[in-house]
Amino acid sequence: MILDFRVKEVPLPFGGEQPGPTQRLDALLSAGGNLSHAEQVLRATLESDPDAFAAYFALYKLLFRQSRLVEAEAVVGSALAAAARQGGFDLNWQNHAAGSAPWSTVNSAAHFYLFTLKALSFILLRQGRIADCRPILDKIEELDPGDLIGASVIRAYADGAASS
Repeated sequence: MILDFRVKEVPLPFGGEQPGPTQRLDALLSAGGNLSHAEQVLRATLESDPDAFAAYFALYKLLFRQSRLVEAEAVVGSALAAAARQGGFDLNWQNHAAGSAPWSTVNSAAHFYLFTLKALSFILLRQGRIADCRPILDKIEELDPGDLIGASVIRAYADGAASS
């Protein structure tokens, strides 16, 4: 399967422009590599730049789409750690409150953290771990009451899965 996208053309819903990593990824991925090559490029990018949010986003989406959910969950964990480190806040999502970071500031590490937390909830849901997913969705709702990141969609899926 050929990877048919350029990273700069993929909208980053958490915002933030990271021109260095994005340009490198774009150049390598647009060379026409397959999914295996794309994964290697993304992992190499993260090894050299552990704060490259675009690379985390692309890698966990790539793994998720291949149903490699355990691996995607591990990448999400690394992405959350990078966001917490860069944003200067606690890694543990349970320790956050509405005012503990600029959650609604789109071009922030906090917003990327929140968006990635949503990805974690979806990965857990896809693994059938609804009981693990729900507290994360509750925390996201507390931190993002305006649903800027769209976690209500994951909650609807979780509600549907719980009722079936």
